[in-house]
Amino acid sequence: MKFLLVFDFDHTIIDENSDTWIVKCAPERKLPNGLRNSYQPGHWTEYMGRVFVYLGDNGVKEDEMKRTMTTIPLTAGMIDLLGFIGENKELFDCIIVSDSNTVFIDWILKAADFHKVFDEVFTNPASFSSTGYLTVQHFHAHHCAKCPKNLCKRKVLKEFLDKQLERGVSYTQIIYIGDGGNDLCPVMFLKKNDIAMPRQGYTLEKRISQLAQSLSPVQCSVLVWSSAVDIMSYLKLLIKE
Repeated sequence: MKFLLVFDFDHTIIDENSDTWIVKCAPERKLPNGLRNSYQPGHWTEYMGRVFVYLGDNGVKEDEMKRTMTTIPLTAGMIDLLGFIGENKELFDCIIVSDSNTVFIDWILKAADFHKVFDEVFTNPASFSSTGYLTVQHFHAHHCAKCPKNLCKRKVLKEFLDKQLERGVSYTQIIYIGDGGNDLCPVMFLKKNDIAMPRQGYTLEKRISQLAQSLSPVQCSVLVWSSAVDIMSYLKLLIKE
């Protein structure tokens, strides 16, 4: 009996958006209007690429970025929840599927000492160039019209489950924990026995309830959370069963 926990990162594990938090490193902690207004829907990764160039051009170095990023607070109750999962790893496989990037997530998880809780992290690859600029790439290519160009979380989840099956691992239940609009696609993929846990008051919860109102509800059960303690309570019940 094994459960798969799938976490989003921004506004789920951390209580902020890592990509907008990095702007604290910019001169006067803000971006010029031209850059801010250059974002086009579905092309966030390209936009962040321009933000990183701007930071690099203004002499913002890796160590300053790291110091800034590791001050992001985790969501209420998340430290207890991740500690609990870490103590019960024989029951839980745990992955992150996020539109952030490898550098930010790595820094934050290591600073909080939770990197060992997660079996895999699926996010946009990032690295520092020889000139010290942070660069970010698309996670993959896909054909899903609902998702941003660089990442379809449903495709990631499906490929992970297929790979696990090849290794002889199947899950009693998948629990998907997220907040954003791009979490709806993987939630639509979940089956009747699975659980979607949208964060209260965020886009994912609103989208799921709109679907229910239009009589095309998601197949899985839905449990709303406001603090990670709510998630932990559910996992404790699961283990007892």
